[in-house]
Amino acid sequence: MPLRLDSAQADFELRFSQLLAGKREASQDVNDTVAGIIADVRARGDLAVAELTNRFDKAGVTPTTLTFSPDEIAAAAAQVPANVRAALQTAHDRIKAHHEKQKPQDSVYTDDLGVTLGSRWTPVDAVGIYVPGGLASYPSSVLMNAVPAHVAGVKRIAMVVPTPNGEINPTVLAAAQIAGITEIYRIGGAQAVAALAYGTDSIARVDKVTGPGNAYVATAKRQVFGQVGIDMIAGPSEVLVIADSSANPAWVAADLIAQAEHGAGAQSILVTTDPRLADAVEREVDRQLSLLPKQALARDGWDEFGAIITVASLDEATELANRIASEHVEIATDDPQALVSKIRHAGAIFLGHHTPEAIGDYVGGSNHVLPTARSARFASGLGVLDFMKRTSLLGCTPSALAALAEPAVTIAGVEDLDGHGRSISIRLNR
Repeated sequence: MPLRLDSAQADFELRFSQLLAGKREASQDVNDTVAGIIADVRARGDLAVAELTNRFDKAGVTPTTLTFSPDEIAAAAAQVPANVRAALQTAHDRIKAHHEKQKPQDSVYTDDLGVTLGSRWTPVDAVGIYVPGGLASYPSSVLMNAVPAHVAGVKRIAMVVPTPNGEINPTVLAAAQIAGITEIYRIGGAQAVAALAYGTDSIARVDKVTGPGNAYVATAKRQVFGQVGIDMIAGPSEVLVIADSSANPAWVAADLIAQAEHGAGAQSILVTTDPRLADAVEREVDRQLSLLPKQALARDGWDEFGAIITVASLDEATELANRIASEHVEIATDDPQALVSKIRHAGAIFLGHHTPEAIGDYVGGSNHVLPTARSARFASGLGVLDFMKRTSLLGCTPSALAALAEPAVTIAGVEDLDGHGRSISIRLNR
């Protein structure tokens, strides 16, 4: 059964704090294992990557067959039904259109002293995207990572995807084909992250690694950070639904189930001002779970990590939402705009009764790679800026330098960096 809380209860604060502190990530300590894998790949390159991939995925690869050939990509993509390919194309086009509006513009100006200041944006040269391919395959993740990288102007995108037992979901390769990715490797796990970060004979190193994965992948990204950039350390997925009496309990229940079926610690929470809705949603979740073809994963997730919280007002609901800082926040009210400005911490917000979170997963246009585990307090979802760098521009005329020299030399003296000061004063013949 899901956790039931009421903000009017005397022990609410204690129980709510326990909910926030609950650990949903994999409990096993994988740091040492991942460190060993990374060291092995750095030392033995392709041979280590192939051996590790065969050990963990039984993929049957060799150092010379890590790469999908163009013919293999085309053959797999050709297996995808026309309606599925059309759906992927729709998703691609909408994601591209939205992310094109995120692309920043260079800015240069001259201030009153004649100093030129500005910023110039340039793309990362090479990106590696990790696409899960174990218990589930996510062609949508291909698009969510590749499209903003292309919009940013990244010239090289290398994709890694595990192939357990040598098998690949053809829709993943079809999505890659639609996204214009031609460099694809049949590897996953920590060894794939290490290969992207440090390079091997057959896999050139990249500058940044993005994309979700299991505990080993997340730990590998954490360990290679600094050698390469990363997008974020993604944990189990989560949704928070804020609802009042105007919400449809069947719709809310369906959205909670949609998140719970991710498994691996995924969490679904309802915060509502209406106790009757809370009861109706709990009954509806149970009814709909019984109709789900693969209900065990979702039912286990709902029973272990699900929560229903009743509150006195929508203002109180938004206060709790900010403390939870969920990856996804749905506002299931007749006037969602009234609450948007009150929610400061959320990976993505979904407005109104007709905007299920799953639309954002696929074809809405916004990105579904989002901060989890309360990191929405300080992090943002994946976007074009994640694939770009800002370079500052500064230029002084002789008169501008003369005007700024005295305070600059003074600060250099305070910091006991006489060479800094002299590099300024020497230009003024002082």
